[in-house]
Amino acid sequence: MPPDQCARERRNSVKTRLTAKPVVENGEYAAFTRRVLRAYARRIATGDIDALADMLDLAAEIDTAIGQAVTGLRATGYSWAEIGLRLGVTRQAAQQRWGIPA
Repeated sequence: MPPDQCARERRNSVKTRLTAKPVVENGEYAAFTRRVLRAYARRIATGDIDALADMLDLAAEIDTAIGQAVTGLRATGYSWAEIGLRLGVTRQAAQQRWGIPA
């Protein structure tokens, strides 16, 4: 094998190892977030009525975060059909809600 081809293969194998996707534990992260939200709701339910408005603000933040996640997935190459399937809506509904306004 010519030396330049060996060097090219070595560079490609190093690049592949360096760019491998890390393991992401999104299910565990989501479960943790659910536990925090439920605990917050229980704290409010004990009589902290002023914090109820804060919880509504959190709901708005979650909706914004979903929009950011959808935008990122679209930029990564996921289709509206794939996104809609995961969200339990049609691709048209997903695109209407989170797509770029015309």
